Amino acid sequence: MRNKITKVVIPAAGFGTRFLPQTKALPKEMLPIVDKPVIQYVVEEAINSGIENIIIITGSNKRAIEDHFDEPSEDLVQNLIQGNKLKILEEIRRISKMANFVYIRQKGPYGNGTPVLTAEPVIEDEPFAVLWGDEFIYSNPPRLKQMIDVYEKTGGIVISGVKIENKQDLSRYGIADLSPVEKNLYKINEIIEKPDPDKAPSNIATHGAYILPPEIFKALKNIKPGKGGEIWLVDAINYLKNQGVPVYALVIENGRYYDTGNKFEYLKTVVEMALNHPDVNEKFKEFLKSLKI
Repeated sequence: MRNKITKVVIPAAGFGTRFLPQTKALPKEMLPIVDKPVIQYVVEEAINSGIENIIIITGSNKRAIEDHFDEPSEDLVQNLIQGNKLKILEEIRRISKMANFVYIRQKGPYGNGTPVLTAEPVIEDEPFAVLWGDEFIYSNPPRLKQMIDVYEKTGGIVISGVKIENKQDLSRYGIADLSPVEKNLYKINEIIEKPDPDKAPSNIATHGAYILPPEIFKALKNIKPGKGGEIWLVDAINYLKNQGVPVYALVIENGRYYDTGNKFEYLKTVVEMALNHPDVNEKFKEFLKSLKI
């Protein structure tokens, strides 16, 4: 029996410089997708995958994330009761009860491996999941649930795989050199971080969600700064792979990847989610049809 995955780490300490000046005081993870912030979609994916403990790695100006998942203020509760907005009240009360939330301030050098290492005191000696706080995959079953099912069979490290359709976009992700295992599951031979599109080993980005063993912390401490002088999670994963830890990529079934880390992808996400939102989809569709583009 493998140790059950009970904790997810969500890094949310970045500055959000691509969205300035909007993110000067507002965390990029709190940018709205219709009526919910990005990070709530990420948290709901974890919860729908059976995770009960959410560790969010934060930085300065991130207090809004904690406030969002906290109990609503009494003033807000009374306002909603007086306005007979009980459905909305039920929804915001549900948010604070979705999971057990732990917040840790990030410390250490720049790089996406640092927030993972920051979570070590809370994770201790358990395998755990990592989901980035500014992107998500909408799938059924949830992406993380699909990955947990694979982990329970294979052990090792499991990373979500996303097919990148636009060749030029390959330089934005960690791209994997793969060997097929079965169906949509692959063994990872190597991950190349942000490769030249003409030299990329495949069109599969290993990105967005990870199931990692606790040994990743030692690896993060042992690796040297990589590309750009940053501490890269992929370098620590390659470190463990070279020590014999198997690393798998699972291309997510029935999934639609939403990257909200830059303006264009964020706007695409808002439009697509609005077109599927039961409260606004029909009116929004008519509005888009009326535009003279």
